[in-house]
Amino acid sequence: QVQLVESGGGLVQPGGSLRLSCAVSGVFFSIYTMAWYCQAPGKQRELVSSITIDGTINYADSVKGRFTISRDNAKNTVYLQMNSLKPEDTAVYYCKVLGKVSETGYVSQFWGQGTQVTVSS
Repeated sequence: QVQLVESGGGLVQPGGSLRLSCAVSGVFFSIYTMAWYCQAPGKQRELVSSITIDGTINYADSVKGRFTISRDNAKNTVYLQMNSLKPEDTAVYYCKVLGKVSETGYVSQFWGQGTQVTVSS
C-alpha cells in the first residue's frame, strides 16, 4: 500500500524558514513527478512546485526565489525548503507523486495527508 507522509510544518514568524519533507512508502515500479501543493482556507488547492524524475523543476511565481524543491530518489523523499516566509504562505501543504506501482500498471497520482504551515507574528 502506498503512503505519503509529510512532516516539517508548523508556526513560524514572517521572514522565517521551514523545511517540509514527504516520505513515500510502499512498492513503486517508478516515481515520476513529485510535487508540493498548498491550500489556504476558502481557496482551491494550487501547485507550489514540482520536480520530475530527470530533475526538471517548476515553481509558482509567488514562491520563486524563496522556495527550493529537491528529491532523494534513493529514499523516495521530496523536500521543500521554504525561506523568507510570508503570512500569505499560510496554508496546508500537500505532497503529490505521479508513479507506477508496477511495470505494466497505469501512471497514478497519490496524495499525502497534508501539513499545516502558519506564518504569523
